[in-house]
Amino acid sequence: MSRNKEARQQKILRDLELRPSLRVTELAERLHVSAETIRRDLDELTQEGLIDRTYGGAVRRLATEPAVGERHGLLVPEREAIARTACPNLKGARFVMMGSGATTVHVARRIAVEMQDLTVVTHSFGVATVLSLNPTIEVIMTPGRYHAGEGAMHGAETLHFLEGLRADWVILGASGLSHQGPSDALLEAGTVYAAMLRRSARGMVVADASKFDLSFPSAWAGWQAIEMLVTDRPPVGRLAAAMAAAEVAVLTP
Repeated sequence: MSRNKEARQQKILRDLELRPSLRVTELAERLHVSAETIRRDLDELTQEGLIDRTYGGAVRRLATEPAVGERHGLLVPEREAIARTACPNLKGARFVMMGSGATTVHVARRIAVEMQDLTVVTHSFGVATVLSLNPTIEVIMTPGRYHAGEGAMHGAETLHFLEGLRADWVILGASGLSHQGPSDALLEAGTVYAAMLRRSARGMVVADASKFDLSFPSAWAGWQAIEMLVTDRPPVGRLAAAMAAAEVAVLTP
């Protein structure tokens, strides 16, 4: 491998540590090479098992997601835009469930600013904290076992509590979005998400485009169970086709 190619590929890997998803055009401009050169680099890194190719770019290869505290510092503009787009669709809701994750915390912060007279059930301490800034929003925390990496409650007690409730909307994040549906790296979280979805009239997934075409162990729903995806960029290819077949509304800023 030439020295220039090695340096370029190392730079790509370093960039993917800071941003979990990168586009070919973005990399070509940043590294001052052609898009075809970047595609060859990405293909080689994929063959080495270091990254995964996506339509038009690449994502870092992870067996698990980073802890929620680390995720809060990633893709902040994208997540803020998702939150602004998601919130108006909740108009008229009086009872909402919310899952854990960095993107759902952004949505919760927007709900606290824009909505009133709402009851929210959540297992996420981050979601509960930002919602509590609005005194007209009643926040109900589920019981359960605390998962420090996710900042949320999980387990049999959580699931039992949720079975007695009914919500207008559930708002959920995801580690990955594949043609088969949303999934999560944490098995316990996926179980809670599935329970919340069952107890809600309408389901919304909020996730940025770095999650496209990724699959994780806890496949907690098929697209036919989801009414809406709010994301920062429209999906394409097999993912887009699967969502269209399931009549999922896709909203972008």
